[in-house]
Amino acid sequence: MKRIAIFPGSFDPFTVGHEEIVKRALPLFDKIIIAVGYNSVKHGFFTPEQRINWIAEVFKNEPKIETASYTGLTVDFCKEKNAKYILRGLRTAADFEYERAVGQMNREIYDEIETVFLLTSPQYSMVSSTIVREILRYGGDVSKFIPQGIDGYKDL
Repeated sequence: MKRIAIFPGSFDPFTVGHEEIVKRALPLFDKIIIAVGYNSVKHGFFTPEQRINWIAEVFKNEPKIETASYTGLTVDFCKEKNAKYILRGLRTAADFEYERAVGQMNREIYDEIETVFLLTSPQYSMVSSTIVREILRYGGDVSKFIPQGIDGYKDL
C-alpha cells in the first residue's frame, strides 16, 4: 500500500516555508498531493489556478509530487485520493494548538487518517502567506520568501 499524504492549504501564495516542509517530507511518503483548498473564511489574493500552476512549476522535476484543488472537508478529499496522512507544518506554539485541534477532529471524523507535523526550520518560522501578501500588496520585494520558479506574482 502506498503512503500518500495530502498537504492541504490555501497557499496564497506558496512560500519557501511550504516548500521546505514538502522537501523534508518527501522521504516519508510515496506521494504527496499539495492540495489548494477553498477556505470559506479567506478571500484569495491569487486564483487557485495560479497557485496550482506555481506549485507544479516548483516541483516539476519531482515525480512524487502532485497538485490538486478541492472544496469541502480535507478528510473527504483524503478518502477520494486514498490518502491516509495529512501533512502540516508548524511555525509556532499557536500553530500547534490550532493544528492539534483540527488533527484530532479529522481523526474523529475519519479514524484511518493520521496527521503528521513537521516543525518549520527556524529561518522560515517568520514567513507566512499573510505577511507575504501584505508585502506584495504594497509593492515590496518578496523574492526571498517565494520559491524559485514562481514569477507571476511580480505582475501584480
